[in-house]
Amino acid sequence: MSVEFLGTGTSQGIPMIACSCEVCTSSDQHDQRLRVSMHIQTQGKSFIIDTGPDFRQQMLRAQIKHVDAVIYTHEHKDHTAGMDDLRGFNYVQKSSIPLYAQVNVIEQLKREFAYAFGENKYPGVPEIETFPITHQAFEIQGVKIQPILVRHYMLDVLGFRFGDFTYITDANFISEEELEKVKGSKVLVINALKKTSHISHFTLDEALEVIEKVQPERAYITHISHQMGLHAEVQQELPPHVFLAYDGLQLTV
Repeated sequence: MSVEFLGTGTSQGIPMIACSCEVCTSSDQHDQRLRVSMHIQTQGKSFIIDTGPDFRQQMLRAQIKHVDAVIYTHEHKDHTAGMDDLRGFNYVQKSSIPLYAQVNVIEQLKREFAYAFGENKYPGVPEIETFPITHQAFEIQGVKIQPILVRHYMLDVLGFRFGDFTYITDANFISEEELEKVKGSKVLVINALKKTSHISHFTLDEALEVIEKVQPERAYITHISHQMGLHAEVQQELPPHVFLAYDGLQLTV
C-alpha cells in the first residue's frame, strides 16, 4: 500500500489569509499546508479521502490520473467543497465516480451540489454514485475498509483503517471500543490542531496520548493549524516514531 498526504492543514490552510505570523510567512515548504486529504493506493485501486477546497490543485500537483472511489470522513466544507472537480475524472475515465459516506454527509452533498443530483442534469456536471456507509466494515472493489467512529465536538466523523494503516482526522474523542479497532496498526495518522485546547480537535498532547495507547510503529500528525508552530521546531519536540505530516509526503505501508 502507498499513501500520499495531499493536504495536512486545517480549514483555513497555511498560510492563512491576511495572517503575518512566523508560520504563515515561513519559507519552509513544510509550513505550507493545503486542506486535509489523502490518496491511498492498495490492491491496484486508487482512493481519495475527502475533496476539500484545494482538490483540483492537489490532483494536479500529485499527478493523480485515476480515481476508483472517494471516501468522505464528514460533511464540513474543508472536506467536501471540491467535489465538483471530479468532472475531470469523469471525462478521462468515461464513468461515474462512486462516493462513500454516511447518510448525513450524502444529504449535505445533495444540498450543496444539487445540480449534480437532479433528474435533468446540465451537460458536464459531475457524474457520481453515492453509497451510504456506517461505522461497520465495508468493501470497495474487493478492498476491505474498517471505519473508526470518532467525535468532532458534537459531530460523528469516520476515520478509516486499510490493513495496517489507519487515518483519523477531525476528532477530539475516540471511545475505547473504537480505539480497539485501531490497535495493531503499523501506521497511524491522527489530527492535532495546535498545542492548546480546542473545542473539536485534539491538541498535540492529546494526540500523543492516543498514539501511546495504540502503539503503532510510526505515527503522523495532520490537520495542523498555524498555531501549532514551525514544522522544524515542533518536529524536534516529538518522540522518535512520531512525525508532523506535510503536503506531498508519501509512505509505503
